[in-house]
Amino acid sequence: MIAFAPQRPRLLLAGAALAFACMLGSAPDGLAKEKASHSKADKVAAKKDDAKAAKGEPGKATQLGTFGEWGAYATQGKSKTCYALAQPKSREPSSVKRDPAYVFISTRPAENVKSEISIIMGFPMKDGAEAQVEIGEASFGLIAKGSNAWVKNPAEEGRLIDAMKKGSKLVVKAASAKGKATTDTYSLSGLGQALDKVRKECQ
Repeated sequence: MIAFAPQRPRLLLAGAALAFACMLGSAPDGLAKEKASHSKADKVAAKKDDAKAAKGEPGKATQLGTFGEWGAYATQGKSKTCYALAQPKSREPSSVKRDPAYVFISTRPAENVKSEISIIMGFPMKDGAEAQVEIGEASFGLIAKGSNAWVKNPAEEGRLIDAMKKGSKLVVKAASAKGKATTDTYSLSGLGQALDKVRKECQ
């Protein structure tokens, strides 16, 4: 039986909340505008979210900038959160219907959390199931909770971040709750700049 590290439950809840905010469309909208066409209704909704963010409404994401394939964002509220976010460039098998997927790397000063990696797979997985990320010849274990995954060994997050900064692509391999194997590939272009922006914003 796989057990989560002691500090993980609180982070799982925080990560799930951020994932939910991302899926509402406010956070990834800046990237999506450049990569896909949206319906008129989607664009109107996105503009409303951007307007709310500009007014500083709690919980709304403000885009700090776009760097290559990555965006940098910040949310205001009782505690500030900053994060870098990207969507996969390819998803296999392409025939499988899934919700949008994201990798985001969050910093939450009030919780003393820096560069926590969370992956939203876009489909449910078995809780406690293992998955992995690959960057070149390096691989890192993940552990699943619902449709999200985290680095299995938190002590390896720093090494994974370093590898991501040096690498060109990130490959995420995971199985759905029904046992369907999937592979999502992310470009790492611009990640270093996005993380620098996040660090400066959430020091």
